[in-house]
Amino acid sequence: MRVYVPLTLPGLAEAQKTGELGPGPLTAYAVTPGLREWYLSDDIEELEYAALNRAAAASLRQLAGDPSAARRRVVVAVDVPDKDAAADPDRGVDSAGLGEVRIASAVPLAKAAAVHVDADDAEDDVSAAAAALGAADHGDDDAQFTVDGAEDHELLWFGVQEIPGIVA
Repeated sequence: MRVYVPLTLPGLAEAQKTGELGPGPLTAYAVTPGLREWYLSDDIEELEYAALNRAAAASLRQLAGDPSAARRRVVVAVDVPDKDAAADPDRGVDSAGLGEVRIASAVPLAKAAAVHVDADDAEDDVSAAAAALGAADHGDDDAQFTVDGAEDHELLWFGVQEIPGIVA
């Protein structure tokens, strides 16, 4: 199963240093039954893109909690055995948990298929979105507009061998 692990640049640097994403349990995003039901598509590429976007939103939340991290969302795409990625069946189509899965233990970075990172020109919008996230969560429409501005930026695709250059 392809899962998308949200990180920050310091988190990616730590994964490169240790050779693994972890420690577990890890929260990741994948094509789950709840995501399929919510997205109403059978196109696996569209569904994986939706899971990637859910992970990018989780990365933004991590940035909001770490003001010292560079303001770029990071998502690592990893292939894990289906049995290792557990969705909470009680969450169903709860919008907060759509596509969310738990991975019990650390995952070797060698299992990563790709890394998705914001371009440099997204930093201002991502920074503003991280700062506005709390107000958006409390219903502030202007703050939600700012958060949506970060979501307008597509994450760039990088091969795993490019991680040293990304975190440098």
